[in-house]
Amino acid sequence: MQKQVISKLTEELLVAEEKLTPVEPLSTRYPELSVRDSYEIQLEWVERKLDEGRVVIGKKVGLTSKAMQNMLGVDEPDYGHLLDHMKVDSGSVLSKKDFIKPKAEAEIGFILKEDLRGPNVTYVDVLMATEAIVPALEIIDSRIVDWKIQLVDTVADNGSSARAVVGKPFFEMDQIDLRTLSMTLLKNGEVTATGAGAAALGHPAHAVAWLANKLADYNISLKAGELILPGALSAAIDVDSGDEVTASFGKLGSVTISFRD
Repeated sequence: MQKQVISKLTEELLVAEEKLTPVEPLSTRYPELSVRDSYEIQLEWVERKLDEGRVVIGKKVGLTSKAMQNMLGVDEPDYGHLLDHMKVDSGSVLSKKDFIKPKAEAEIGFILKEDLRGPNVTYVDVLMATEAIVPALEIIDSRIVDWKIQLVDTVADNGSSARAVVGKPFFEMDQIDLRTLSMTLLKNGEVTATGAGAAALGHPAHAVAWLANKLADYNISLKAGELILPGALSAAIDVDSGDEVTASFGKLGSVTISFRD
């Protein structure tokens, strides 16, 4: 796809985010748009954010569950970038007015102590490079109207990223089996979903390894100190003003976020 079209679509998504006015699906307006083109849009979006003074603090993996992959007709996950303004602490209150149509997902976050550069990164490499894990909620929000997304739409839209809500780090990695670690997602005190670490490509560290290897295609590595979100452990839930969302991960702890007007 021509560079000027890439730049035009990048600008569309930047304006949609700023003005909270979603755009029509890129996939329907540009049926020739490839996944590679969409990552080019995402990377230009990141460069524009960096020019504004933002800082990359991590990455996120999406579409790690077979159900979501089947829904979008794909056979691999996608990824996006986490920027400094996206990270919020557990217990914070967000304004619904800062989002278009937000949803919440529960994830097991990784904080790296070493760089990871693909290809050929394994899940063992990931565990060895991890300083701590954290209970996390990802708030996703599509800049595509009514979440009418295909893979190219969400990739171009930075993986539909909006916020990363982070709980207290857990450093005793050898005390938790991340594959079987359970998760309970509650909205306003009611259980809305349950899951386990295995929902993220069989083990969350597999998802981080996939990301490190995928990023090698773009000469990008995962950096020490970065926060990596390896994918949701259940379906995302809609959130609105007045809602409180909590994800509880047993021994790992819990993380909470509230929304107001």
